[in-house]
Amino acid sequence: MADNTLGSAHRPLRDVVTAELRRLILQGELMPGERLVEDRLAARLGVSRNPVREAIRVLAAEGFVEVTPRRGAAVARLSPDEAEELFDVRVALEGLSARLSARKATPETADRLRAVLDSARLAVDEGRLGDVADLNTAFHAAVADLAGNAYLSLVVGPMLRRAQWLFQQTAKHRAPHSWTEHLSLYEAIAAGDERAAEARAIAHVEAARRSYLAALSED
Repeated sequence: MADNTLGSAHRPLRDVVTAELRRLILQGELMPGERLVEDRLAARLGVSRNPVREAIRVLAAEGFVEVTPRRGAAVARLSPDEAEELFDVRVALEGLSARLSARKATPETADRLRAVLDSARLAVDEGRLGDVADLNTAFHAAVADLAGNAYLSLVVGPMLRRAQWLFQQTAKHRAPHSWTEHLSLYEAIAAGDERAAEARAIAHVEAARRSYLAALSED
């Protein structure tokens, strides 16, 4: 992360560093439990320690980092109970997102979802798991956006970032299944079938829950 790149972003340095550290966590380059040493991260990103320290505070508030007295910061670990709680919320919110999106579907909005799906299919075929995780989140975010509810969009964003964190840990196994489930959900939304869209969204989240918890039991 070179200084000239940072300067061209026209964003506060703290925000740029926060986004990069969040990406490293979501992509699995910084693993759960891994210590976050400010000096090393600053050298890796080509910045001073101050924006790194500020970014760690932001990520701690988001739940991606745990800060322990005398031990410092580390990438957070999500317990099985916390994962269950996240999936419970996803079932409720993503079912609602899908139902509202189907209610308001137009050919243009359906095309937007299809474009994300096509990109995801290519990423799955080429084994680009990092891109698959990003596109998985992009699809869910697009469904929430098409629902046209500002309050829903407000709460779905942070939830999807944490969901991507879990997806990344099972992406190799889940990616082909996830794409197929997304395609089925897209078809219901494009058809304007509210009940089917809601049911398929919920079934998709429940499949992700089973996959993640099975992966935990294998560790």
